[in-house]
Amino acid sequence: MKKLIALGLAACMTFSLAGCSGSTGKETAVASAAETAAEASTVAETSAEAADTETSIDKLTVTYVTSPLNVPTIIEKDQGIFEKELGVPVEYAELTSGADQTQALASGDVQVLYAVGATSVILSAANGADIKVLNMYSRSPKAFCMYSKDETLTTPESLKGKTIAGPTGTNLHELLVSYLAQAGMTLDDVNYVNMTIPDAKAGLDGGSVDVALLAGATAYNAEQQGYHLVADGEGLISALIAVATTQKFYNEHPDVIEKLAAAQDEIASYMADSQDKTMETVAAALDLDVDAVKEMYGFYDFSTEITDADKEGFQKTADFMYESGMIENELDVNTLFIQ
Repeated sequence: MKKLIALGLAACMTFSLAGCSGSTGKETAVASAAETAAEASTVAETSAEAADTETSIDKLTVTYVTSPLNVPTIIEKDQGIFEKELGVPVEYAELTSGADQTQALASGDVQVLYAVGATSVILSAANGADIKVLNMYSRSPKAFCMYSKDETLTTPESLKGKTIAGPTGTNLHELLVSYLAQAGMTLDDVNYVNMTIPDAKAGLDGGSVDVALLAGATAYNAEQQGYHLVADGEGLISALIAVATTQKFYNEHPDVIEKLAAAQDEIASYMADSQDKTMETVAAALDLDVDAVKEMYGFYDFSTEITDADKEGFQKTADFMYESGMIENELDVNTLFIQ
């Protein structure tokens, strides 16, 4: 009898253990299914997020201009910040002429002018092109200079009849006109010759030019050679450089505009947090000594916010261009900014 009871208990225990084993397997299967569902949900959410952050263009083409000292441009390309923020390939168009830049924007070959002079923006708009200022790039009146070998050239009157060379329709052109205007003089009182900055410097070196209109590294080199500074732009010009696009592109690709703003914030943060590395990178790109970059860097304000002073500077430049015959009609610069 005891043996039968023992056998019965053993059988019950065996059945009980088998039952526990079955219950554990069912719970494991349920847990596994739940984990799989959670993973699938996470994948779905990630895919949805990726879809939300997809850029509305396949690639972006921006201008790449390093002179006179376009630090944000150099840092952006070196660090690949635009491409990282946008998630699409970024191509660079090395167009140094303002006219070439605005023509490329008008044709659609370039979508963003990353560093274009106020004079070029105004001239393009005055000719009926679709061009709008997204944000500021820099202000640097002290970086635009007039150099000579003749130390007696110290007043506007002393420039009468002198040969002065520099690029027309630029901040430097405006500097010369503004400087002469202090004495009631115009370009008719001097022998003004339209030349690129390097050619103007070469003319000064060779003696065929009395005064050269210079900026950036070229101006720095003139200073290092001991040339005489006739005047710089402080108090005479605003020397505004902007970032521009078309109203059409702005309207059709708000996601790109937003990401470009974020990218420019990242560039500014890098410049602030990695100053030594920034100076080294710019020096290498421009083939300058680090000390030279540091000295010139102090002349620049790279904040991107558009201020009332910036708009006043744009208006002053537009008025100068109208009065000097560079544009046919007066221009209200408020039309240049995104409404």
